[in-house]
Amino acid sequence: MSLRIPAILMGALMAAMGAMVVLAGVGMVGMAGAGTGMLTAAQVPSGKARSQIPPAYLQAFQAAASTCPGLSWTVLAGIGRVETDFGADNRISSAGAEGPMQFMPSTFVAYARPVPPGGATPPSPFDLVDAVYAAARLLCADGALGGADVSGAVYAYNHTAGYVHSVLAYASEYATASVPAPAASASDVAAVAITYALAQLGTPYRWGGETPGGGVDCSGLTQAAYAAAGVRIPRTSTAQWTTLPHVPLADIAPGDLLFFQPGEFQPGLPGHVGIYLGNGQMVDAPHTGATVRIEVLSRWPAPMGAARPAG
Repeated sequence: MSLRIPAILMGALMAAMGAMVVLAGVGMVGMAGAGTGMLTAAQVPSGKARSQIPPAYLQAFQAAASTCPGLSWTVLAGIGRVETDFGADNRISSAGAEGPMQFMPSTFVAYARPVPPGGATPPSPFDLVDAVYAAARLLCADGALGGADVSGAVYAYNHTAGYVHSVLAYASEYATASVPAPAASASDVAAVAITYALAQLGTPYRWGGETPGGGVDCSGLTQAAYAAAGVRIPRTSTAQWTTLPHVPLADIAPGDLLFFQPGEFQPGLPGHVGIYLGNGQMVDAPHTGATVRIEVLSRWPAPMGAARPAG
């Protein structure tokens, strides 16, 4: 299914891409922590990335990395390049490692679920999406979360210093050139949050869910999207409404949170929240039985109000 991105959203995304940061090296790669004054975002693919990485692999690397704040998609790409040259040498290794990301069967089983959007059922280490998401989860568990120890996570993936050097070298080549970034503007932060939320399209709704690709509820999605942009917001729609700065509905901009449905047990407080995309659309996790999707606002009751996490 093709997705038509509103022109106003595309402008915001392009503005964010122009300010994205690359921090390549043995420590944190490509993500700046909250409060550092640098934009938290996945890097724009370099010319070498676009020429070397098959489109399906590039899409999988970027989507999977979004599930682990602090992990750059370029690290996953570096691993995919070193392990199998993006599936060109996809044989079972002498040690028994399988698939495009070369998983030992027992390790893959430990990190294969929940099944990511577009993955195989049951999960398979030979399925591109399953393998890349499992690799992201493994790296995240081994130190990549928050960029705490990306090089250590890569070392845990394959225990040699030379392997770490090769992966991070490719990661550096696949990102755009390093550019110091000023403190992110509100529009930049909003664009990163939107990009993250759109990467979750198809993720099942799960009440109380906080697992990108596995299950999220409405406020879990909005919280995770802004966390990816380095902005901490409360967990529930009620707390987000009562603590974040409100903006008039006449002045809403892409990235603003829209609040709906006064809570059944808390009159005057919201029971639902989504992220405004522009052009009368929002992305949200609407209800049980649905998935994260783009909604047309004209099909919803009028929102009770809006808030702007990026200030």
